[in-house]
Amino acid sequence: MQIFTSKPKDYVRKPTSRWTPETWVSKIPFRNLSNFKEVFRAVWENRDNLSYAWRILNHGVCDGCALGTYGMKDWTIDGIHLCNVRLRLLRLNTLPPLDMSILSDVAPLKDMRSRDLRKLGRLSHPMIRKRGEKGFSRISWDEAIELISAKMREIHPDESYFYLTSRGIPNETYYAVQKAVRAMGTNNIDNAARICHSPSTFGLKKALGVAATTCSYTDMIGTDVVTFFGSNVANNQPVVMKYLYHAKKAGTKIVSVNTYREPGMDEYWIPSDIESAVFGTKFVDNYFQVRAQGDMAFLHGTAKIIIERELYDANFVDNYTEGFDELKAYLETLSWEEIEEKSGSTKEAMTEYAQILAKAERAIFVWGMGITQHTTGEDNIHAIINVALMKGFVGREGCGLMPIRGHSGVQGGAEMGAYATVLPGGRAFTDENITQLSEQLGIDLPTSAGVTTPVMLDKGLDGNIKLLFAVGGNFREVMPDPKRVDRALNQISLRVHMDITLSSQMLQDPSDTFLLLPAKTRYEIEGGVTETSTERRVIYSPYIKGKHIKQARSEIDVITKIASQVKPEYADKVRFASTQAIREEIAEVIPFYKGIEKLTKEGDYFQYGGKRLCANWNFPTETGKAQFKSTALPSVPLEKDEFVIVTRRGKQFNSIVEEDIDTLNEMPRDAILINKADASRLGFADGEQVQLVNDVGIYAGRLFVSDVAEKTIQVYWPEGNVLIEAGKRSPLAEIPAYKSGKARLTKLEKPIPEPMVNV
Repeated sequence: MQIFTSKPKDYVRKPTSRWTPETWVSKIPFRNLSNFKEVFRAVWENRDNLSYAWRILNHGVCDGCALGTYGMKDWTIDGIHLCNVRLRLLRLNTLPPLDMSILSDVAPLKDMRSRDLRKLGRLSHPMIRKRGEKGFSRISWDEAIELISAKMREIHPDESYFYLTSRGIPNETYYAVQKAVRAMGTNNIDNAARICHSPSTFGLKKALGVAATTCSYTDMIGTDVVTFFGSNVANNQPVVMKYLYHAKKAGTKIVSVNTYREPGMDEYWIPSDIESAVFGTKFVDNYFQVRAQGDMAFLHGTAKIIIERELYDANFVDNYTEGFDELKAYLETLSWEEIEEKSGSTKEAMTEYAQILAKAERAIFVWGMGITQHTTGEDNIHAIINVALMKGFVGREGCGLMPIRGHSGVQGGAEMGAYATVLPGGRAFTDENITQLSEQLGIDLPTSAGVTTPVMLDKGLDGNIKLLFAVGGNFREVMPDPKRVDRALNQISLRVHMDITLSSQMLQDPSDTFLLLPAKTRYEIEGGVTETSTERRVIYSPYIKGKHIKQARSEIDVITKIASQVKPEYADKVRFASTQAIREEIAEVIPFYKGIEKLTKEGDYFQYGGKRLCANWNFPTETGKAQFKSTALPSVPLEKDEFVIVTRRGKQFNSIVEEDIDTLNEMPRDAILINKADASRLGFADGEQVQLVNDVGIYAGRLFVSDVAEKTIQVYWPEGNVLIEAGKRSPLAEIPAYKSGKARLTKLEKPIPEPMVNV
């Protein structure tokens, strides 16, 4: 495995160095200064710890989205590479310690918004709260660890549950924790990748034999077409916009398929590129609007056109794929009337997209949670793969399939085995794998798969979870139906929350006992750690000296210590002398991570699988060929006043809401986005206060007539979780259907004086 310290610069076509006025938003300079303002805001916000903040930015690997910027550089383009998401997250690492005395009575804190709770400061030492007590009191680390260990010894291992969110958590933590949990006798460990791209993993593995992005970011620059499905990188992964700026200058066409015409995807200002900073850049060349849950129908229509007009690559299809004839036969049974109705698009639009792909020699397909978070999440992925396989748009330069990641830790988290349904390296629960891994790890692995987080909450409601150890996250603001989440959590006798700041779920009254444990950030872990980016790049992030929280510990230290007390016979197997020792074991247990043990200094990385997976059309499937799959179109019947509800992101990082206004479309958090024709049909006016109602809950807000598809409404997440049914999940990944809820739009009987914002 080759370890690199400098980046390759091989683009499909090189970007022009000249300015391109045809891509400018306006000839009037500096019409948008929001990204510049973020820099000054970050300086002011971190002014009490500025030198440490600078060292994090200059030397650490970004703990934001999974693009893997190290320092203020990356491996895709030259120059400074910094985004406002990272600047916003910076304060979480530089906060002073929280005055823990305010936790002696939590009642005054319960009405505070989550963003204000975070601003109070870092958790600084372990705290305990028992049933009937007004608040928390101090406890020692030894007492806390013994309390958790005693509970684990008392209950059946499967009555416990361990969860890790993905913001900032490195590979070493995921690996060591999953091993410790399994040593204690359960596979009940999961992470935040579950609610993001687990359907992508299932779809890619089944169709191509791989479970990750197949290409590199450099493949975007100079390819013919990049299509974004259900993705708004301008909000969620803004660093990508700089890649797309260079792609545009290399002649790449950018296409968006979405229910809403995202303003940030149309026009964006990149502060670190002078031309874009001054005049802005137009990005999307072709926009195709689809109804919520209409992506699959749009893709089936596109595939139908490609086949009917013989625009596909017959050599590739005949020699490197299977299932094409079955797909062709299935598509022939679909009428255009059904495809148009279910897609919310037209045959002409699908023909146009098919022609764009037909003319392309190379193409990349990118998708986000607008594709995965459906009851048909896995099938949506197969529909994208089907179209990509028509012309062999995989395994070669400028081609690929990219589930773009929103957390810096999700790709590695699943691959390390911090997942309820697979073992380290993505291995399935088979007798052979369990026997082999048990021998490698030196522990007896539990033989049955664990339960996913949605199922854990189901079990919690039934009283079958007695201990929850949550690292970060906030189930109350992330999972569907918050009231149901509260009921489930209130049944758990011992809840442990290990985090860097307060969250609203820590303030609920305990059914028996709560523990709050202060965690280290990735930059505080001695020996350094690694992250795996969206493009499979495993990157070393060094320990960074600064004003650290003295009592904070790493999850590695705490959970492996608990495991050593619960199972003392495994103490020498679950405890590690250093993060380097963890990396050495990862290299032995997970073969495609061989090379991680050689990452020792800032800038070191390797890209497992090379620049492209399935290179030269070698597919590691059972038959050695890529698989087409026929997927049935979902039926979405709606009453006159009923809509499909799609949750969206604003000025936030995942569930961490930063502003009450979405800076890209200038809408408030209580906005309900609706198509003009739908509003007119139901007699509603722009700006009117309304409510969305279903069997789960009621959501009140203001109506905004927008460029959103008919029969589709968008609301902000996590506020919109009050409408999302917990039991609606994709069949394989069990991912909640955040993008396909249903609700009726009705008059608001009693107007609300202020926007309903509480996150």
